[in-house]
Amino acid sequence: MTVHRTPRIRRTALAPAVTTALAVLALSACGTDGSTEDGAGTDEAGGTLNVVASFYPMEFLAERVGGEHVSVSTLTEPGVEPHDLELSPRQVGELSEADVVVYLAGLQPAVDEAIAQSGVEHVAEAGEFTELSEYRGDHSHGHDDEDDHDHGHDDDHGHGHDDDHGHGHGHGHDEDDHGHGHDDDHGHDDHGNEHGTHDHENGEEEHGHDGDDHGHDDDHGHDHAHGSEDPHVWLNPIKYAEVADGVAETLAAADPDNAADYRRNAEDLTAELRVLDEEFEEGLANRTSDVFITTHAAFGYLAERYGLREESIAGLDPESEPSAARMRALHDIAEDEGVTTVFFETLASDATARTLADDLGLETDVLDPVEGITEGSRGDDYFEVMRANLEALQKALGAED
Repeated sequence: MTVHRTPRIRRTALAPAVTTALAVLALSACGTDGSTEDGAGTDEAGGTLNVVASFYPMEFLAERVGGEHVSVSTLTEPGVEPHDLELSPRQVGELSEADVVVYLAGLQPAVDEAIAQSGVEHVAEAGEFTELSEYRGDHSHGHDDEDDHDHGHDDDHGHGHDDDHGHGHGHGHDEDDHGHGHDDDHGHDDHGNEHGTHDHENGEEEHGHDGDDHGHDDDHGHDHAHGSEDPHVWLNPIKYAEVADGVAETLAAADPDNAADYRRNAEDLTAELRVLDEEFEEGLANRTSDVFITTHAAFGYLAERYGLREESIAGLDPESEPSAARMRALHDIAEDEGVTTVFFETLASDATARTLADDLGLETDVLDPVEGITEGSRGDDYFEVMRANLEALQKALGAED
């Protein structure tokens, strides 16, 4: 059986709350033993796997792929902006007692640190299952920002991800056709996660996942310093499907008796994600503009997938403040490109976006990065919110029927 050990994340000093929580957990563990004979800490009442997810996109995958065999909790409560999450001692304890953890490295430093120290055996780190794009910090993503993304990945993907879609609107995104040569039939016994050689043609960046310590020897041994990588992969439905496959394999390793169910659930979810992808393709095909302005740089993968260009007020962190030069540049971009709408989010402040829109006489609307579902979300789950995003983009880019 393939064993998934904790990724070798770059160690940093743990926050005092995390350190204290781990110490308390160690003491309490001396008097209790809730694990099964093979070491798995499954829920004794229902025989389900105890899965902890870092935030909503990972929670959604764990629930959909795990189905009836898992009990999923999240570290990021609804309404909490996930990027700067701080963990309570209780949450650190839950994390350390999990059978499986599903997370995305680089998005939430406190989570990364706690997982690195937790000793959890089965860890699904989303960045292991799909290629992350470099974030260059210039706030401009997609379309003209395509560094020859001929990723050379042969993405047969085992689940029919031939992913050619025709891509007929001429704005192309060759990178996701999909080539992702994860040799990803998954072998379904052999997970290996060998992301191939990813020939980025970026001049300096071979990204070969050999030279960059990604190794993927199934001990997840990656010094995956995601610092310069954009983590928002779930906003590209095809990349999200790749992560779903990886989650299925991690659950299968933790619970071999139900492996077939996990893989079947991932296949079903992949089919739904491909339909969503086609809806975006068709829905944006006849647009009159490619450029959209957002609160923070969350939509780079979506922009790249559909031949759009995101211009963000802030960078990857929605709490960062834009410079005066950036605001002047956005004024120029909006005027030059005929931008009609400035998008804001449900979980981040809309003040700067509204100020920019007021200055330019533009409309405002919500484009949701689906980092969490709240009462203010335009939908109850990932698919509903993504379809609301499509409608908002169609209106802003002149692609309405």
